[in-house]
Amino acid sequence: MRHPIDPKVDCVFKALLGAESNRDLLIHFLNAILGAELPRPITVVEIQNPYNEKEFLDDKLTVVDVKARDATGQIYQVEIQLLNHRDLPARILYGWADLYSAQIKEGESYRKLRPTYAIWLLGQTLLADDPDYAHEFRLRDPYGRVFLDHGGIWLLELSKFAADAVETEQQRWLKFFTEAERLDADALPAWMQTQEMRRAMNTLKAFSEKEHAYHAYQARQDYLREQQSIQLEFDDLRAEVEQARAEAEHARADAEHERAAKEQERAAKEQAQADAEQERAAIAQERAAKEQERAAKDEALAENERLKRLLADKSEPSDPEPGQ
Repeated sequence: MRHPIDPKVDCVFKALLGAESNRDLLIHFLNAILGAELPRPITVVEIQNPYNEKEFLDDKLTVVDVKARDATGQIYQVEIQLLNHRDLPARILYGWADLYSAQIKEGESYRKLRPTYAIWLLGQTLLADDPDYAHEFRLRDPYGRVFLDHGGIWLLELSKFAADAVETEQQRWLKFFTEAERLDADALPAWMQTQEMRRAMNTLKAFSEKEHAYHAYQARQDYLREQQSIQLEFDDLRAEVEQARAEAEHARADAEHERAAKEQERAAKEQAQADAEQERAAIAQERAAKEQERAAKDEALAENERLKRLLADKSEPSDPEPGQ
């Protein structure tokens, strides 16, 4: 190829799986990703929003996901997302719910609803706490029982995928998306030697060799780089805000701790003062009790003295009367 082409760039991705000429690639991709989930392999699909090269080259293509319906009416959405953002999980769920609910109009029966599958290839890690690269989300209870078997959401984190040897068709496709940009179209490795992979590589080769298409591809890459730069700048700014908020929280916690320590110290001082006052009151009470006891003793002694004198006065003889 004249130029390396990354199949993860949205316009190339749409041409790979959303072009009418590559409908068999889409069928192969869906069977590879969903595998045993499907009651039977997909053999026919109708692409709902096919890739239009002229619209893309004129820079008018804004819808870059792939939507298709098979012969049984089941719906499929395939999308590539290279950059994560905080609301991405909500966007993924909303997209699936919107596609699922759009099957019926007002007044129509719920029986018309068909299983809907959303497949997202992610360029950055979304679920950092899970080492697996493939994730399946459906409506289940804590015991694994499915509430309604009507499809779900499949996430494939390309940043986690690494396989030297290809064992499944799913791995073959994921290895293609992660390594195709570095491959030599004239000397493909053994794992690329299948009809589907050669067709996929030919799509990349067309972007590489058509001057107009390559310039448009470069424009899309530049746009993605700018978006990534904006995202990184936003992440840095958010990290600074979070750091400032954390520092403010830490300062507030320190102030609260200091205030609590001062309150505790003041309470201890007040308690000490109260204890001292109580001790002084106890001493004063004890002194008053001793004073009262001494006064009582003095009063008792005085009474004894009075009684002694009284007795003494009564025991002395009276002076004789004159003439006796």
